[in-house]
Amino acid sequence: METEQELDATLPTPRRRFRKRWIAWGLFALWAGVGVWNVTKPMPPGTNISTAPALVPASDVQFLYDLTHSQPQQPDELIYEQRIFDEVFRIIDESRSFVVADFFLINELMGAAGAAHRPLSRELADHLIARKQAVPELQILLLTDPINDVYGGAPSQLLAELRKAGVDVVVTDLEQMRDSNPLYSSLWRTLLQWWGNSASGGSMSNPFTAAGPAITLRSWLALLNFKANHRKLIVADREDGTLAALITSANPHDASSAHSNVALRFSGALAEEIVTSEMAIARSAGWRGHIYAAAAESAPATGPQIALSFVTEEAIRRHLLDAISGARNGDSVDIATFYLADRKVLEALLEAADRGAQVRVILDANRDAFGRQKDGVPNRPVANELVTQSGGKIQVRWYRTHGEQFHTKMAMVRRGDRFVASLGSANLTRRNVGNYNLEANIAVEAGVESPLAIEMRGYFDQLWNNDGPPGTEYTAPFGAYRDEDKGRYWRYRIMEASGLSTW
Repeated sequence: METEQELDATLPTPRRRFRKRWIAWGLFALWAGVGVWNVTKPMPPGTNISTAPALVPASDVQFLYDLTHSQPQQPDELIYEQRIFDEVFRIIDESRSFVVADFFLINELMGAAGAAHRPLSRELADHLIARKQAVPELQILLLTDPINDVYGGAPSQLLAELRKAGVDVVVTDLEQMRDSNPLYSSLWRTLLQWWGNSASGGSMSNPFTAAGPAITLRSWLALLNFKANHRKLIVADREDGTLAALITSANPHDASSAHSNVALRFSGALAEEIVTSEMAIARSAGWRGHIYAAAAESAPATGPQIALSFVTEEAIRRHLLDAISGARNGDSVDIATFYLADRKVLEALLEAADRGAQVRVILDANRDAFGRQKDGVPNRPVANELVTQSGGKIQVRWYRTHGEQFHTKMAMVRRGDRFVASLGSANLTRRNVGNYNLEANIAVEAGVESPLAIEMRGYFDQLWNNDGPPGTEYTAPFGAYRDEDKGRYWRYRIMEASGLSTW
């Protein structure tokens, strides 16, 4: 039986309790400090850019789109209108001394459910390798996201093949970026990121495809940071010394090849700014090369011109909010996007509708994700919020998907006789336009009667009004996916505010 002195010795003393409490508070302060710093720290070089508008001849600007839809009389037989990557490959094939490309997804698996519509990753690799073989002195810089080798747990054979062919493949260093999911990422940075990873794989299921190799716990832990280099663009020079560029919402990714997307191709000195941004991001990941990109002097333009700006990360939101803030009675705001959740954008849309502007939104129903079924978050609760809080002034329609996604990211504002637009890689979510993901858009300003404005607005109207052969239905009315569930609404709000989401 313990003596009184022995029993006292086993009890925690005030000093021990005091020490444990301060250790706990110290660890909490470390976690909080790391979290706050990595949400607010300076952005890496080459990011959060908004260039001065560059005047480009209207003839040098081309709007492109991919569209998947069903035939009116045969709903199970899909029609694929594909233009974007044909133009990407043309830019590669016509390159003279350099190609700079940045694509989020470049792989042949990653969630493919059955046969992909088109092997885009293989096509991209083949065009790059063929051009490098045809022009050995050609410099090719390809930036991409570590998702393609599952964060080091399953090295990409496709990227290895490109490196072997002489392509400078740079995997973005995501640790340089701010943390969109600070509740988890501060723990990751202090305790978990130091673990090594096994390139030979592991024993855990692949999060992207059942057909892929098993991966390590380390890869899963990296994934939970929910951050990415989400850009999608290409720049190259041509034999005449001019620069060609294309910015898009589309990935060269087999399982994404049937998605609906948009792009803008253009020429001119603005492409130099894009190359400078991409080189800065590559250098932050350890690349030590240099690409000289200079557009040839061109004769003064005499015909119609389009003002283009390169906008990235949070600058995309600033540009859009500025455009929407000027929309009033008689003006219009049209948005077609895969994800819409950013609170600042939603508030701006509600305010524009209250001022009398016509606001129309085409959304993906967030139903399909590479063979998996989703529950409509965030778009369905967001759509219900917009329609309800505007008293029906904001109109919403849903793109009819068939297993693929409406992956478009485009916003257009008509103010009087001016047309302002933005399109590219960025979804309208906190993560995409809040200086967390790397994103790239092209901003457009032109006359409302310019051919480009008419074409872009015509694309939107075609989908909105189901203008096609009799019986064609590109979009469905708001009621088709109306969602008044309060649980999903507040789940979306918490996920958007905290960063505990993949969108």
